[in-house]
Amino acid sequence: MVTNTEVKELGHFINGKVVPGKSGKFSDVFNPSAGSVIARVPLATKQEVQLAIETAKKAFPAWRALSVGKRAEIVLKFRQLLTERMDELIELICTESGKTKEDAKGEITRGLESVDLAINAPHLLKGEYSVNVGGHINAYSTKVPLGVVAAISPFNFPVMVPLAITSMAVAVGNAVILKPSERVPCSALFLSELWQEVGLPDGIWTVINGDKDTVNELLTNPSIEAISFVGSTPVADHIYATGSKYGKRVTALGGGKNNMIVMPDADLEQAANAFLGAAYGAASQRCMAISTVIPVGEDTANQLVKILATKIAKLKIGPYTDAEVDFGPVITQQSKDAIIGFIDRSLDEGATLVCDGRHPEIAENSKGFYLGPTLLDNVKPGMEIYEQEVFGPARNVVRVETLEEAIQLINEHELGNGVTIFTNNGAAARKFTTEIEVGMVGVNVPIPIPVGYHNFGGWKRSKFGEGHMFGPDQVRFFTKTKTISEKWFEEHSTSTSSFAFPSNQD
Repeated sequence: MVTNTEVKELGHFINGKVVPGKSGKFSDVFNPSAGSVIARVPLATKQEVQLAIETAKKAFPAWRALSVGKRAEIVLKFRQLLTERMDELIELICTESGKTKEDAKGEITRGLESVDLAINAPHLLKGEYSVNVGGHINAYSTKVPLGVVAAISPFNFPVMVPLAITSMAVAVGNAVILKPSERVPCSALFLSELWQEVGLPDGIWTVINGDKDTVNELLTNPSIEAISFVGSTPVADHIYATGSKYGKRVTALGGGKNNMIVMPDADLEQAANAFLGAAYGAASQRCMAISTVIPVGEDTANQLVKILATKIAKLKIGPYTDAEVDFGPVITQQSKDAIIGFIDRSLDEGATLVCDGRHPEIAENSKGFYLGPTLLDNVKPGMEIYEQEVFGPARNVVRVETLEEAIQLINEHELGNGVTIFTNNGAAARKFTTEIEVGMVGVNVPIPIPVGYHNFGGWKRSKFGEGHMFGPDQVRFFTKTKTISEKWFEEHSTSTSSFAFPSNQD
């Protein structure tokens, strides 16, 4: 395990073992809480990526031929081992991402929901059967794995997203190549160790570390059948366009500008408490984080902003080793600088500063990438901080007069990942859930992220492709359907040629 004082040279996980990189190019892995380098991760060459793909391709036929029950048994053992070694993984997540221990544990727990669904692969892979569809012919369908599939995961969920976009792929019989974010490669390599220990055949699980050159090889290599991606919208757009061009099945999840509408009848204390965790948890580095609160009516806005200002002032930021902190640092110094830039420009555009987190006290004595919680009032559509996803603790208040106005604002935005409303009015909630054009919707739920057995995915430019990250769509995405029509002739039966198009008249 990587510690705060050790700078370890990492490798790739290919054919059941960790192998050193050959490119001579590395990327530094930081401990964001300390601002220090803890590891160096190799950036793969094109030849290394091709070798990993060929290795997976050779391993695939035997894994496909293994019974689905045996595959599910291996996935179950993986789940059990992951649970047993959860404390180790929590420490690893916290060290390389800066998350609190509570948040890291929550991430793993949500990731296990995807593993749980994958354990049910024997049930989910069942096909259909029809007897005597015509002419004593029986018809049936089977779901078969695609082959070698690739998954590209982001830094903000080093474990949950990889588990969500690979567990079912493995269970239904594919060989999987994971390209984790080069900022958090240690967690992915830890998962590799677990897969190896539970007996997953060599070559079925691969971790290849790299940058955009690695990604482009995965997108264009003809042996990759499908791509799952989670990240920013511009990159998701590129992944979808390029992968589709090369004939691959692609699901690419992008960013979100997730809104919380607060109605005049809502309990403002409850709404404020919900907003704090949903907006600032994990230093706001979640694609489902609430970025904008939209109070309906001037009185609602004034009261809510006053309550939020008081509560935000009490939030504590710091390293994960302090059990009392609410959230930790952002992932890099570059991220911190970019977030401060968003705040500065929003003030130039006319926003009002309610809480200023640009220069937290901890930053005076720490080299960690810390930002405190910032809240901006009087933000309006058209401002950069409203239109773009800000992956850090700078949150907005947009004031509206009516629910209709709030719905219209949200529907007009190009992103449609998640949204929620806080209200005690059933009619308002029904109008909201009916008319809102967003993929994941909550009513009095701060973060409307579905559980692992429901589909996860936004609308508009928050998701490209037809697949989803969680849920039953995973089975459909990682398999293809084969439909078989079958007839057996009785002994000494006779037949004649027919030139009519086949039908079920007989």
